[in-house]
Amino acid sequence: MKNLWKLFLVAVLALGLAGCKEDPVEVQESEFNLLTTYMKANNLDLTNLTGSFVIAGSGINVNTTDFSVPDYYVLDIRSKADYDLGHVKNAVNVTLANVLEEAAKAGGKKILVVCYTGQTASRAVAALKLMGYDAKALKWGMASWHADFAGKWTSNAVDFASPNWVTTGAAPAMPTFTTFPTLATGQTDPAKILESRVKTMLLNTAWMETRDNALANPGNYFVINYWPQVSWDAFGHINGAYRFMEDLKIDNLKNIDPAKTCLVYCYTGQTSGITSAWLEVMGYNTKSLGFGSNRIVYTQLKGSDVDKAKTKAWKGDGSGSGNNFGYYDAAGTLHAPVQ
Repeated sequence: MKNLWKLFLVAVLALGLAGCKEDPVEVQESEFNLLTTYMKANNLDLTNLTGSFVIAGSGINVNTTDFSVPDYYVLDIRSKADYDLGHVKNAVNVTLANVLEEAAKAGGKKILVVCYTGQTASRAVAALKLMGYDAKALKWGMASWHADFAGKWTSNAVDFASPNWVTTGAAPAMPTFTTFPTLATGQTDPAKILESRVKTMLLNTAWMETRDNALANPGNYFVINYWPQVSWDAFGHINGAYRFMEDLKIDNLKNIDPAKTCLVYCYTGQTSGITSAWLEVMGYNTKSLGFGSNRIVYTQLKGSDVDKAKTKAWKGDGSGSGNNFGYYDAAGTLHAPVQ
C-alpha cells in the first residue's frame, strides 16, 4: 500500500510539473514573406508590371477633331497650375497620393496616367497595377504631347562625362544576402499588407535621385542596372553596378542588399520608376535615376540600334516622343497642334 501511495504521489507530481510547462511559442510568419508569397501567387512579379506599362501618344487612339482619348480614363498627376496651363481633353487632375481613389471612378475603363516626363506616371502605374487596375503611363509624359511641354525632356537629354560612368568591365557576380526588409503594417492578411505598402509608397516624394548625386558617390548605393548585356557593353554603366535585367524578380530578392539604398536606372527613368516603386512596396529603400542614361550618354543612345536604343532616346527615331496633339487650358480653350 505504501508503494502504491508513493507511485500515486509521483504521478501527481509529474502531472503538476507537466502542467507548469509554458505553451510553445508560435512563430509568426513575417509580413515580408506573407507579402512576397501573395504577390508571386497573384502574378505581381516585376515582369507582370513592366509588360506594356507605357504607351506613346502615337500609339493611342486620339480623336483628331477634339484630341480626346476615348479609350482611356486619363489621370493627370502634374500640379494644378501646370494642368490649368494645358492638359489632355477630359483628363482628371489628381495628386500621386490619391490616384487609387480616383482610379475607382474609372468605371472599368483602362487608365492612362500623364505626368511631365513619364517617370512619375510610371510610379503611379505600379500602384494601379498592383491594385488590379489596367493602367499605362503616357511615354515621355506631357512633354511628348505638344511642343509647348517638351522643355522638361529637351533640357535633360544631354551628354555628361564622369569617372564613375565606366565603359569597361564585366558585370560583377550577384551577391547573396540572408536578411530581408522588415515590414510593420500591423496586418496579417497579405492583401491588406499590399494595400498598405502601396499607399505608403505613393506618399514618398523623395524617390528620384539626380544624376550628379548618383555619379558623385555611387558607392553610397546598391546600384541596379536594368539593361540587357548588349547595352551594358555598348554604352557603359555606373561604377559598381549590378546588371539585373533578367534576374530582377521575387525569387531573386536575396541578391539585393536590404541595408543600402537601391539606385535603379534604365534608359529613360520610366522603367526604373516602376521598378523602384515595386521594390519599395516590398520594403526596399529605393531611388530611381532621373531621366536615366538619356542624361548621361544621350548622343550614343539616339544614334544606336543596340537594343533599339533609338526608340528609348528623347526624339530618337521610333521613340514616339515628338507628337503634335492639341490640348486644353483651364478655360476650356483648345490650343491647336503646331502648323
